Amino acid sequence: MAIAKHEIEQQLRSNLNGLELADLNNWFDSRFDEKMQEIEENHVPSLSIVVTKGTLDMAYPPFILASTAAALGWKVDLFFTFYGLELLKKNLDGLMVSPLGNPAMPMKMPFGPEWFKSINWNVPNAVMGNVPGFENIATGLMKKTVKNKGVASVQELREACIESEVNLVACQMTVDLFGFETSDFIPEVADWIGAASFLPIAQKSDVGLFI
Repeated sequence: MAIAKHEIEQQLRSNLNGLELADLNNWFDSRFDEKMQEIEENHVPSLSIVVTKGTLDMAYPPFILASTAAALGWKVDLFFTFYGLELLKKNLDGLMVSPLGNPAMPMKMPFGPEWFKSINWNVPNAVMGNVPGFENIATGLMKKTVKNKGVASVQELREACIESEVNLVACQMTVDLFGFETSDFIPEVADWIGAASFLPIAQKSDVGLFI
């Protein structure tokens, strides 16, 4: 038999008669804190990165951050657009360092005595842009330094991201703009989407970065 509305109201009044307002407030605050703590404990942090650079030096930040976050149990999404698509190519051997226009880049030598290796060779942009093969030299020096320091290669970092189920997505507009084919890229690319599809993902992320 259905309980009439007035009977429910009477039961509620009867239950609340013995409670003071302060007791109700304390009960509510306690339950609220418990629920918020439960939500926080069950929450999976998330990271979204827009990857726009395709040089060797700029390949490290997104892959290092993504692999680290994934190792911590975070949900990670990487959106590769414009020159960042180079980092999704099957072969990464062609990635170069571009010191031109990057005056903050130190040119440290990966060989010789310690005092020599500690020098920052601040090469002027005018020299960088006019010396033939300067990018090849800078790239070789960086690869040698990375190897000497025991730092993982870009290829290894990307594989770590894939193994950790980092979501790698490519910008379809840029693929079309540059005349690429999907066969140019690694098969682990999860999707080919546009900005309108990625922005809702980024909006819900706890951390959003543009590299």
